Amino acid sequence: VQLQASGGGLVQAGGSLRLSCAASRFISDYYAIGWFRQAPGKEREGLSCISSSSGISSSSGGRTSYADSVKGRFTVSRDNAKNTVYLQMNDLKPEDTAVYYCASKAAQVWCGLRSYDYDYWGQETLVTVSS
Repeated sequence: VQLQASGGGLVQAGGSLRLSCAASRFISDYYAIGWFRQAPGKEREGLSCISSSSGISSSSGGRTSYADSVKGRFTVSRDNAKNTVYLQMNDLKPEDTAVYYCASKAAQVWCGLRSYDYDYWGQETLVTVSS
């Protein structure tokens, strides 16, 4: 499956952005999606993930997980009809400046924040937060 992240840009501290991760094909029942970022000179960081919708009676459901650094500010969601996963980022801080990635793993009822668990990676989108 091919993934394309988009929605990055320049925003002032306290602002919001919504990133999108569009998949090339149907992903709702079989793929978990994770969001990661990497700032210059730092290791890649797992931010959030959402499991497949398998077994969940919702067109946008999934189990979610968040890193402490973004919990309460970022929200992950999926629109299965559009094969797209979103990362809503609120109250952005300068330290959120990084290149953001989405990734997928064929798995049901699972999601995780370790990058090495994921199989497919999309192209990055840059988020810059000014102070």
